[in-house]
Amino acid sequence: MKRLLLAAVFVTVAGTAFAQQSKIANMRPYDKSGINIFETPKTDTVPFDDVKVRIGAGFTQQFQALKHSNSSTSATKLYNLRSGFNLATANLNIDAQLAKGIRLNLISYLSARHHQETWVKGGFVQIDASPINSELLDNVFKYVTVKIGHYEDNYGDAHFRRTDNGHSLYNPFIGNYILDGFTTEIGAEIDFQKDGFLAVAAIHNGEIKGEISDAPTRNPSFIGKLGYDKQLNNDLRVRLTGSVYHNNGAAANTLYTGDRGGSRYYLVMEAAGANAKDAAWSGNLRPGFSRQVTAFMINPFIKYQGLELFGTLEFAKGKAINEINKRDVNQLAVEGIYRFAKKENLFVGMRYNTVTADMLFGTATQEIKMNRVQASAGWFVTKNMVVKAEYVSQKYNDFPTSNLLSGGKFKGMMFEASVGF
Repeated sequence: MKRLLLAAVFVTVAGTAFAQQSKIANMRPYDKSGINIFETPKTDTVPFDDVKVRIGAGFTQQFQALKHSNSSTSATKLYNLRSGFNLATANLNIDAQLAKGIRLNLISYLSARHHQETWVKGGFVQIDASPINSELLDNVFKYVTVKIGHYEDNYGDAHFRRTDNGHSLYNPFIGNYILDGFTTEIGAEIDFQKDGFLAVAAIHNGEIKGEISDAPTRNPSFIGKLGYDKQLNNDLRVRLTGSVYHNNGAAANTLYTGDRGGSRYYLVMEAAGANAKDAAWSGNLRPGFSRQVTAFMINPFIKYQGLELFGTLEFAKGKAINEINKRDVNQLAVEGIYRFAKKENLFVGMRYNTVTADMLFGTATQEIKMNRVQASAGWFVTKNMVVKAEYVSQKYNDFPTSNLLSGGKFKGMMFEASVGF
C-alpha cells in the first residue's frame, strides 16, 4: 500500500513538472523520438538563458504467460510457473542544463526486480561546449563531447536499444539479449563526431561502485569505439561500429552482470523455491568474468524507410578471480523491425539470438549453447506510451546432465505496457 501511495504522489508531482519542464540541449529524448539515437547529437538547437531542470520518468508493467521444462537428472525441480503480472518497474529521470553546452543527468530506479528499493543508477555531467572563452576550445567542442561521472558504459551499440528497468520505449522487444553487455562505472568518456565518422575513448574504474581498497589489485577499464553513421538520403541511413572493452584486473567486474533491473522473464528455468529478487537474471547467461575480461562487439545498422536491420557480433574472453585459465563466450544477434502506419506508430519485429560459451561446472569447463527467438508487435499509442506483445522461445543445449538447465527450454507470450517522458 505504501508503494502505491508513493507511486501516486510521484506521478502527480512528475506530471506537474512535466507540464512545466524546459528543453535540455544535447540530450536523447526518453520518448519515441529517442529511438535510433545512439551517441547524443552535437546539434544544439536549444539556446541557453538560465539553469533549467527537467523531470521525467519511465514506468513499465508486464503480463507473463511462459512455460518451462528440462531433462535434467537433478533431484531439484523447476519453479512452478503460472501466468500473472510481474513487478511494475519505474525510473526517475532528472536532467538539468547548467550552462551553455553543459548538462547534468541523474537516473534512479524507483522499483526494480533485483533492487526493489529506490536505487541510483548513475549520474554524470556532459560537456558539449567550452566552459571558458577560447576560440581553440570552441572549435574542438564542435565535434567533441566529454562525459564525466558514474554512467552507462558506451561499449557497443546494443545498449542503446535495450530496456533499462522502467524505461523500455527504445526496445522493440520485451527481453534484452541472452548475454547482456550492460553496466555502469565511474570514469570519463570523450566522443568525437564529424561528417558521419565517430570515435569513442573512455577510462573507468572497472567496477559498478567506488572502491579504494587495493586487495586484490585493481586496474581500470578501457573502452574504444570507431564507426560511421550517415543519413545518405531521405530513405536510407547506415551505421557500422566496432567496440572494445578491456579490464585486466578487477575485484568484481560487472560488464555482463551489471543490470540491477534484472531479466524480463521472471523465474524461468529457476529452481523451486527461488524468488524473483535474488534470482533476478532468469534466461540470461552470466559468464562470471569478474576478474579479467576483454570483449569486442561489431554492430551494423541499416534503416530504409520503415525497415530496420540491426546486428550484434560479440567475442569475449575472461575469468573469475579464482580461475587460472580464461574462458570464451561468443554471441550473435540479428533483428529486423518494420515500422509502419502514420508516424511509424505500429511495428513488428523478429530477433534471433545465440550464445556459445565455455562455462565452469565444478572444476571442469564445458561448452554450452543457448538460443532464443523473439517475435514482437507493438503500438505507440502516443509518443510517450507503447504497448507490446512478444512470443519468446529459448533452448539450453549441451549442459551437464545433472545441471538444472540440461535440456532446458521455455516459451510463451509476454505483454508489456510502458510510459516514458
